[in-house]
Amino acid sequence: MTAPETHPLSESLASAVTGVGALLRTWREDPASLDGVWEGSQFKARADTMAHRALSERLAAIDPTIPVLSEEDPASLPRYRPSRYWLIDPIDGTASYTHGFAGYVTQAALIIGERPEVAAVHAPDSDTLYTAVRGRGARRDGVPMPPLGSCPPGTGVLTDNTPEPRGVALQVQERFGYGRYLESGSISLKLCRIAEGAAHLFVKDVPVRDWDVAAPALLLSEVGGHVTRLDGGGFGFRGPWEHTGLVAAADPSTGRQVAHWLAN
Repeated sequence: MTAPETHPLSESLASAVTGVGALLRTWREDPASLDGVWEGSQFKARADTMAHRALSERLAAIDPTIPVLSEEDPASLPRYRPSRYWLIDPIDGTASYTHGFAGYVTQAALIIGERPEVAAVHAPDSDTLYTAVRGRGARRDGVPMPPLGSCPPGTGVLTDNTPEPRGVALQVQERFGYGRYLESGSISLKLCRIAEGAAHLFVKDVPVRDWDVAAPALLLSEVGGHVTRLDGGGFGFRGPWEHTGLVAAADPSTGRQVAHWLAN
């Protein structure tokens, strides 16, 4: 019998992200929440700050002894990480959010040591909740997600956030022969699509941060999937917050083959 998805903080975490997801839908009706500024290559909307505050407050109310580390609060990101902390991305997919597309989520993971232990990802437009507890499986809207099966390179569905494969996704499509493609939004949402079986491979060759990956990587690993950096190394959730790219696959052997090809 599969162990139930139980953890002292899992239900509270799920409630926190769904609550912020509901706020994001409401805020989207106010053009002022979509205004913002460019910080380097990233657009920061007013809603990013609002979601950060709302999610941080909810998590602090769950357990005030657990610090909240957030993309939207650089001062919260210490050089040496705490032994236990919430790692949050208040809006993953700000471009989708501000332009009226469905491809954004709000998410959080409880990191203990150097790995995510509890995670929740909420896709507000579809009101879909993905949750996971390490060693106890993953769920979609409370329903256990089945283990993923074998999916050799070139079979299944390639996913990225453009209308058709471009850049490294196009290179992967041409090299391995993917005939099917799914346009999806944020990094997290694409990993969730793989975890639920709608897609099978995602490759990204630009900077990726730990808060993009922590929650959906736990979800994907709990159903037998595979997430690494572009060079094939694991996300260790220690040291620098930023890494070069990622490979996410439903089939671990496929993920390893793709990463090896990209590294050579």
